[in-house]
Amino acid sequence: PAWLRRLCGQLLSERLMRPSGVQAVVRGIMEGTGAGGAGAEAAAVDWRKCDAVAKILASCPQQCLSLEDYYRLVCPQILDLLHIQDKLTGRQFQRVATTTLLTMAKEHPQLAEKHLLQPLLAPLLRCSET
Repeated sequence: PAWLRRLCGQLLSERLMRPSGVQAVVRGIMEGTGAGGAGAEAAAVDWRKCDAVAKILASCPQQCLSLEDYYRLVCPQILDLLHIQDKLTGRQFQRVATTTLLTMAKEHPQLAEKHLLQPLLAPLLRCSET
């Protein structure tokens, strides 16, 4: 029903914009694919699921006041997904993060550059300047 879809969307949006919310949402969705290493490995190969999660992350929720605010809150968390240490989980999270980055860069290039690409490339730029 529409009311349930709205309520789920609202709860998901609220969670995404909290500290560590992106990781909690991605972990919750991706861990639902099965138990143990075999399930995690299967999920890492499942690009469709990674694409679906990336689409969710790249979409600004209706509850957010502005697209700029959403990017400011969520993009650092997306970059944090690249630093997960666990091998299988890290692979899943890296796929979600890179697909989200690409989607955001296509949809809103200026905001993606400011909140994703500049922070991502800052260490490289510092090294090239010295």
